[in-house]
Amino acid sequence: MADIFEVGIVGSGIMGAGLAEVAARAGHDVIVRSRTMEGAEAVLSRISKGLDRQVAKERMTADERDAIIGRIRVTDHLGQLANCDLVIESVVEDLEIKKALFAELEQIVKPSGILATNTSTLPVIELAMATQRPDLVCGIHFFNPAPMMKLVEIIKPITASDDTIAKAITFVEHCGKDAVAVEDRAGFVVNALLFPYLNNAVRMWENGTASMQAIDTAMTGGCNFPMGPFALLDLVGLDTSLAILDALYTEFRDPNYAAMPTLRRKVAAGQLGRKSGQGFYSYG
Repeated sequence: MADIFEVGIVGSGIMGAGLAEVAARAGHDVIVRSRTMEGAEAVLSRISKGLDRQVAKERMTADERDAIIGRIRVTDHLGQLANCDLVIESVVEDLEIKKALFAELEQIVKPSGILATNTSTLPVIELAMATQRPDLVCGIHFFNPAPMMKLVEIIKPITASDDTIAKAITFVEHCGKDAVAVEDRAGFVVNALLFPYLNNAVRMWENGTASMQAIDTAMTGGCNFPMGPFALLDLVGLDTSLAILDALYTEFRDPNYAAMPTLRRKVAAGQLGRKSGQGFYSYG
């Protein structure tokens, strides 16, 4: 791409690693920043293991794997992102933490650099206004797992320039993804439609209509969904799901977005789904 050569990723979780892999596969130089070098090195390890599996299945060659890994650098120093043409943050889904990060990135990243958030539901305008370059701030919402999921929502806050959005769309399409332009409203398209369904599945179970397993079986068998709502909640993470529902309810005050008590209690108990080993289901 003529405009975006080096891509910075802030965040070393599963999504951060996925974003780094996607950008590196597309030929971009990538630098991943974690708060610790241990976390940063874990990103490389996670990506390497995933690519090794692709080589073992003969979906790519060893040379292709090595080229992808060779385009990724890791650091624990935010200042290393100074020359990035695009920085995508994928840190904890907390508005104040993200605002502080964007204010810091504003002081570090070159003036022409686009600052993007991978938030799934938070207002992008608030992040834009934490900087002195609101015209260069947008949302680029990849879905998990990023290397496999084709859809990316491009969110345009009212401050973003048309050029910024065009570059974001071009970047996403260059990565082999399908870009969908969305206005800056909580939940965007997918989560605004998905999470009332997930929340109402918990309501149905709480009301005793059917068991979790029966509801999941009904939705996979009756609607041809790849997994049922409880399995999906566990995959997304119950803490992330709760944060999304709370953000949706704050903006729209729709009772369908009011998180069910069981979901809130499980998060309080640390039962977060697959990542903690226990959610609605147990994972040994």
